[in-house]
Amino acid sequence: MSVDVKYRTTATTTGGRDGQATLQDGTLNIKLATPKELGGAGGSGNNPEQLFAAGYAACFIGAMKAVAPAQKLRVPTDASVTATVGLGPRDEGGFGITADLNVSLPGMDRADAQRLVAAAHQICPYSNATRGNVEVGLTLT
Repeated sequence: MSVDVKYRTTATTTGGRDGQATLQDGTLNIKLATPKELGGAGGSGNNPEQLFAAGYAACFIGAMKAVAPAQKLRVPTDASVTATVGLGPRDEGGFGITADLNVSLPGMDRADAQRLVAAAHQICPYSNATRGNVEVGLTLT
């Protein structure tokens, strides 16, 4: 597989799940904290699953906007994607993640919305990265 890279970013994390994450360009500097459900102290700070959920949701809206013109559709300005990411042990060993995307396209015809979501799922970089490796559920609300 070949990718014609148009954008690249770099993040550095120290301390793992209870550390600090920063972007090389200085636009993000966050404290990380392990959730209680995973044996951590919880508290203030974010975790990789939260960051993945936010990124996937944002990217999926971008994918819908990218495919909409070819379908002669317009993504509503109040469209939203809520991504829920889960983490847990896999039957095969190790850990795995799941992702569920709830897509809201207010005012759009349901059949058009379903076509749009299906097309976006085919081109979204996060969907392509997870395909075959992560259970991804898509729900149109």
